[in-house]
Amino acid sequence: MSSWICCQIGAREHYAVPRALHQSQKLFCLITDAWVPPLSPLKIVSPSGLKERFHSDLSQVKVHAFNKSLINFEVTQKLQKRSGWEQTITRNHWFQKRAIDKLTQLASNFSTPPILFSYSYAALELFRFAKKQGWYTVLGQIDPGISEELIVAKECQRYPHYQTDWKAAPSVYWQNWQEECNLADSIVINSDWSRQLLEDSGIAANKLKIIPLVYNPPKETQNFIRSYPESFNHQRPLRVLFLGQVILRKGIVSFLEAIKYLEGYPVEFWIVGTQQIQISEYFQSHSQIRWIGHINRSETSQYYQLADVFLFPTLSDGFGLTQLEAQAWLLPVIASKFCGEVVEDGVNGLLLSEVTGQAIAEALKLCLINPEKLKFLAENSTIHIKFSFARLEHSLHNLSCFDV
Repeated sequence: MSSWICCQIGAREHYAVPRALHQSQKLFCLITDAWVPPLSPLKIVSPSGLKERFHSDLSQVKVHAFNKSLINFEVTQKLQKRSGWEQTITRNHWFQKRAIDKLTQLASNFSTPPILFSYSYAALELFRFAKKQGWYTVLGQIDPGISEELIVAKECQRYPHYQTDWKAAPSVYWQNWQEECNLADSIVINSDWSRQLLEDSGIAANKLKIIPLVYNPPKETQNFIRSYPESFNHQRPLRVLFLGQVILRKGIVSFLEAIKYLEGYPVEFWIVGTQQIQISEYFQSHSQIRWIGHINRSETSQYYQLADVFLFPTLSDGFGLTQLEAQAWLLPVIASKFCGEVVEDGVNGLLLSEVTGQAIAEALKLCLINPEKLKFLAENSTIHIKFSFARLEHSLHNLSCFDV
C-alpha cells in the first residue's frame, strides 16, 4: 500500500487530510510552510496566525516546515511592498520551491511510488516533480475555480458603489491551475456545487471525487442546551448571526437588503468578520446592526452560542465550514444552495430559493413569528456522520489511486 505525502500552506481545514491519513497509518510526512509546537520559541514571538500552526494529532508525525525561510520571505514581501495576487503567487512559488528541495531528499525512501497530495494553486511545480518520479497525484481543490471568479466579477459589476478591493486573478494563475488539474490523477472537491462549476470550466468529470469537509465539534458543545423565548420582542429580539468575510461573494449585499425589509421588526443582526468592502453610513450606524469586526477563531463559539439563527447567503463556496460550526452549537442555518450540503430544508435549517434580500427576509420572518419552528430546527442540528474523520479516512482510502 502506498504512503502519502501531504503538502499544504497554512492550517487549512485544521490539517484534516494529514490527520486522517495519520490515523489510518498511511501518512509518510507533512510538508508545510510553518510548524510551531507548544515548546517552540516562536510561540512567544510569532504573530497570532503562526501560533496556530500546529495540531496535537500530528505531534508524532514527521513534519517538514520552513519557519525561518517563511519569516524571511514575509519580511521581504513587506519591504518590497508586494500585495494581492502578486504576493499570493510569489508565496505559492516560494513554498513549492522549498517543498521540492525536501521531496528530492525524500525520494529515495520509497520502494513503492508514494501518493502526493497538495492543495490547489500551490501544486503545479510539485506535480511536475511527482510525475517525473512516477508518483500518483491528488489535488485538493479549495474552491470552485474560475467559474466562481466569474460569479464574483458579475456581482462587482452590479454593485460598484460598494467599492470592493477585489481583483480578478491574472491569466497565468488560471493557466497554472488548468495544468495542475491536468497533472492531477484525482481531484478532491467538497461539494456538488464545486463539481458543477468545475465541470463547467472543462475539468474532467472522472477525476472529481466529492469528499465533504470534516469537523470535530469542541467538547464544550456536548452539554450545550439551546433555548428560545416563547416570542421575540424588542427587549428580546431575534439574533441573526453573519460570521465570515464581509465581501460580495458571501452575499452581504442581499443580507443588507434584507435588513431594510425588516426595519422596525424585533430582529438584531450581528456581523462578525473583517469588512473588505465600502459600507454606507446608513448601514454602519443602523440601530439593528451590531458590527463586531474581526475576531480570532477561538472567539467564534460565543457568538454561535448567543445567536438564534445563522445566516449563510453565499453566492459561491466550495463548502462553508461555518455551517458545521453553527450546527455543532445546535444553531439552525439559513443557507443558499451554492455551497456544501449541510442544510436539509425544514429539518435543521432553511434553504434559500434565491439569494435576494426579500428571500432572506421571508425566511427570517418565518423564524421570528414561530420560535417553536426554530426550536425544532435546533433539535435536529447535529453533525452528520458524512462530516466525520472516519468518513474522510474511508473516502481517501477509496480514491482510485489504490487501484494503481
